[in-house]
Amino acid sequence: MHAFDYDIVVSGGGIAGLITTAAFGQNGFSVLCVDPTPPVTSAKDTGADMRTTAILQPGQRMLEAAGLWASLAPHAAALDTMRIIDAGGKDATPRIIKDFRSSDVSDLPFGWNLPNWLLRREMVARLKDIPTVTFQPGVSTTNYLGRTTSARVKLSTGETVKTRLVIAADGRDSPMRNAAGIDVTTRRYGQKALAFAVTHTVPHENVSTEIHRTGGPFTLVPLPDHDGMPASAVVWMDDAAACLRRFDLSKHAFEAEMSERSCQIFGPLTLASRRSIWPIISQHAREFTATRLALIAEAAHVVPPIGAQGLNMSLTDTASLLSLAQNDPAGIGTQPMLDTYEKARAKDIRLRVSGIDLLNRVSQLKTPVMRDARALGLNALYAATPVRKMLMQMGLGLRDES
Repeated sequence: MHAFDYDIVVSGGGIAGLITTAAFGQNGFSVLCVDPTPPVTSAKDTGADMRTTAILQPGQRMLEAAGLWASLAPHAAALDTMRIIDAGGKDATPRIIKDFRSSDVSDLPFGWNLPNWLLRREMVARLKDIPTVTFQPGVSTTNYLGRTTSARVKLSTGETVKTRLVIAADGRDSPMRNAAGIDVTTRRYGQKALAFAVTHTVPHENVSTEIHRTGGPFTLVPLPDHDGMPASAVVWMDDAAACLRRFDLSKHAFEAEMSERSCQIFGPLTLASRRSIWPIISQHAREFTATRLALIAEAAHVVPPIGAQGLNMSLTDTASLLSLAQNDPAGIGTQPMLDTYEKARAKDIRLRVSGIDLLNRVSQLKTPVMRDARALGLNALYAATPVRKMLMQMGLGLRDES
């Protein structure tokens, strides 16, 4: 009998867990993926994740390696330009507009935007075509025991499976991280984010727009046209009380308020989806590995939705683990492999978590003096061409930050 039930058990069937499962399965490893909640794969179903994800260039390569990009590409909206607007004056009017163009650092777009529910739909369909993958939605991991030669994972079905490596992709409250006794460092901002889709009269021209005023950014990310109208996904970050109030507004009142907050840059906004609301925190694990266990995605790091870093950091986690497994298949889950993974990811994760934390705290500034300082900083950053290009390359993962 084979010594292991699976090469890898992936705890968590969110977007990061599904991509990780497909990537390892595509490369011939036997994988079990479990998640307590079956994925919602239609925008009309209750519980559909109405957020979108911008897949940056390295993430797109990861999706190609997982055999996923071909089915996703027809639904993706290219992000050619990142536009930052400061509207921190007395009125909701743009006073500084700066465009960061992908053509300055690459021949490709910065990235491609896709609805989260659609990502899940295509990924679940892909897993059915990979013979080495077993996907069990409605099943959770309940305990984990790591030993030098293997790990044993207890499932909610009562079954215990033996594996070479456990990959925890089970969220910010990760059961596997908790079972391993790994602590986290968490920062709370008193913010929430509203996520929804809109249509508008002015075409977005593949420009992702981040508008800073107070409380947090208002971000519009290109989507393919909806019912013949230009469309964008919106993430609106603000103080929790303000977000909760807006969440309960009538459609008409909400449209009036969001159109004003958008500075009317795309004309009046029309709500094209239901609204969802999410808490904003920053968090990272104290360690990213334990015996026969690797943390990825929100089990390892959580950041506010700024700069499209969240899932793209997660895909870098997966790419690092996959590369190590491909280079030494016999060493999957061993301490040398996990030590190498920890070393490869720890500095980058902590740097990005700290950087996004700083950007978010700057975006919350309310006093006129501090808002003016934010505008001056944007001007100075944009004027220093080498610095601007370096930061764009770092954000894309095209430059080594070490």
